[in-house]
Amino acid sequence: MAQNASMEEFEALLNESFEMDTPDEGSVVKGKVIAVEAGQAIIDIGYKMEGRVDLKEFADPGESPKIGVGDEVEVFLERVENAQGEASISREKARREEAWDRLEKAYADEERVEGAIFSRVKGGFTVDLGGAVAFLPGSQVDVRPVRDAGPLMGMKQPFQILKMDRRRGNIVVSRRAILEESRAEQRAEVIGNLAEGDAVEGVVKNITEYGAFVDLGGVDGLLHVTDMAWRRVNDPREILTIGETIKVQVIKINKETHRISLGMKQLQDDPWNAVENAYPLGSVHQGRVTNITDYGAFVELEAGVEGLVHVSEMSWTKKNVHPGKIVSTSQEVDVMVLEIDSAKRRVSLGLKQTQRNPWEVFAETHPVNTEIEGEVKNITEFGLFVGLDNDIDGMVHLSDITWDGRGEDALGDFRKGDTVKAVVTEVDVEKERISLSIKALDGDPFEGATDGVKRGSIITVEVTSIEDGGIEVEYEGMKSFIRRSDLSRDRAEQRPERFGVGDKVDVRVTNVDAKTRKLGLSIKAREIAEEKEAVEQYGSSDSGASLGDILGAALKSDDK
Repeated sequence: MAQNASMEEFEALLNESFEMDTPDEGSVVKGKVIAVEAGQAIIDIGYKMEGRVDLKEFADPGESPKIGVGDEVEVFLERVENAQGEASISREKARREEAWDRLEKAYADEERVEGAIFSRVKGGFTVDLGGAVAFLPGSQVDVRPVRDAGPLMGMKQPFQILKMDRRRGNIVVSRRAILEESRAEQRAEVIGNLAEGDAVEGVVKNITEYGAFVDLGGVDGLLHVTDMAWRRVNDPREILTIGETIKVQVIKINKETHRISLGMKQLQDDPWNAVENAYPLGSVHQGRVTNITDYGAFVELEAGVEGLVHVSEMSWTKKNVHPGKIVSTSQEVDVMVLEIDSAKRRVSLGLKQTQRNPWEVFAETHPVNTEIEGEVKNITEFGLFVGLDNDIDGMVHLSDITWDGRGEDALGDFRKGDTVKAVVTEVDVEKERISLSIKALDGDPFEGATDGVKRGSIITVEVTSIEDGGIEVEYEGMKSFIRRSDLSRDRAEQRPERFGVGDKVDVRVTNVDAKTRKLGLSIKAREIAEEKEAVEQYGSSDSGASLGDILGAALKSDDK
């Protein structure tokens, strides 16, 4: 009976052992470390199965293995029995499976995960996420490019999972997203403590051509170049250096974009408040040329106060030249205040007004009829331009070149660079015009020739040319023309051909025109005048004497 009972017990135990399911291959099972030898841990996973795991699989990147006899661990059962009759197990794969479960949940919940960067690969780094390896792209390491990632290696820190694929074993994480989120929270906190008008300290982080970025303790503000100083700043590096601590005023805060505009000059006194008193209209001051444009030059009167010298106010004589040919940048110049517009913060300055008007000076030193000498600067169809003192020109009109002949013909006798003498005939300061005359150097021959000659005078002329319409005559070198109708009182005698070149003829002066330099002459008028005189002296036709008798008597009287 006892024997039957023991056989029944053995059979029951045997059946029980068969009924117990062995763990499935490819699953995670719990085990206990029963020994550590030869760099391996021997683990009993139950079911009368043992396996070996390299100690390095129990170490985190950069750390020593943390495992000892008696420790309970989870391992991955790859095969129930290997060639040595042991279970083939892996701590690393167990950790990976555990990690993937944990990471998938974190990814679904958009939670941060902890990991450590342990190596560099092409395009980025690899990160250990507690058993699963993820890829960290280089662009996701920091908010700014990282030149040296050494200090980040092996350091446990939070990451954000960007995407993951368990089937392919791919995980992509970002450290930058964590930093940006943290900076956003910090920025919101800092901005919440700032108000427009606050004066705060900050550190210059970056300098560009248009301004500088200033760190206000977790949030950056832009200090534009125009808000650095009241004066013109061409390059922010003139007054700022990276790393410098400066005091600035908060000008504007955009709560939506978290953008902050800063200013330095707002903490200083505005020089424009005293401009009108410091620079009265008409006063002359010394300034420095800060900028030159096509339309003029900007002159700094003091720090923060600039005025514009328009190109039209730069020179009395240089009208169509670029301002850069009159002044140069950084040059010290004297200027006159012409106009102030405080509302628009504009000052109009004059450069030429600090010098005397050269036309006024010329008018004082060269009154009308003064003789001058100068170089022919230009020749035009209407005259010559002659260079005078102080870079001004005078003009000799065609009509003032010669007394004889046409001015157009005389113009051909001159060349640029010729030195000529002339007489000042007019100075118009307002119109900036000086009139000169070359022919006036010798005096007007017409005046000499007609001295004592007046209307009604009888003069003797010489015939120089016979024309169809009359005859050309000369008196004291002056040419005149007697029309056919003025050749005789007798219509039948009004024939030009009855005269010959060289004939001397008495004529009566009918007009003396000094402006056109012409004498009006007439033989007919002389004859009529002589007849009238004879009639008055020797009788009239009313007394019975004929005109022939009267003229005959007059002729006889002349003969005596």
